[in-house]
Amino acid sequence: MRIIAGAWGGRRIQAPRGRDTRPTTDRIREAWMSALGPRIPGARVLDLFAGSGALGLECLSRGAREAVLVERARGALKALRRNVEELEAGDRARIVAGDAWSYVQGLEVGAFDLALADPPYGEGFAARLLEHFDRTPFAAELWVEHRTDEPLPELEGLRSRRYSDTSISILESAE
Repeated sequence: MRIIAGAWGGRRIQAPRGRDTRPTTDRIREAWMSALGPRIPGARVLDLFAGSGALGLECLSRGAREAVLVERARGALKALRRNVEELEAGDRARIVAGDAWSYVQGLEVGAFDLALADPPYGEGFAARLLEHFDRTPFAAELWVEHRTDEPLPELEGLRSRRYSDTSISILESAE
């Protein structure tokens, strides 16, 4: 895995070992970052189910002001900490070792500019996260990666970008 563009473009990052974490592919991450484009510079970014931290670190590389990376799996946390250290991102990256669902339940409306989530597929996390965000928009926008065939709630303003069997669904705060 590598950082695609920005200050750290081309730098390699460590992916967590084992099958507990499914990293976002470079191709999908590149499409995701292109779609986010001008929203990134200066943004406060939340990376839920962070894994290696690739999404949050990619945002920092492209000029985000800060990133909070939430992950609970030990192997992923080890890779995440190493990636933050190797990129010398510690002054702008804060790692939260804990459950992403518990973390978002404690957030206030507008806590972040961008929230990015790549939850485990097939466990209903994408739908739960979108429903919670609809009630308590903890960021200006929530972008969630999921399997294309995963059922999602019908929410006003919900839109999706499809990349074969992977989709990214986006919900903006009405506030």
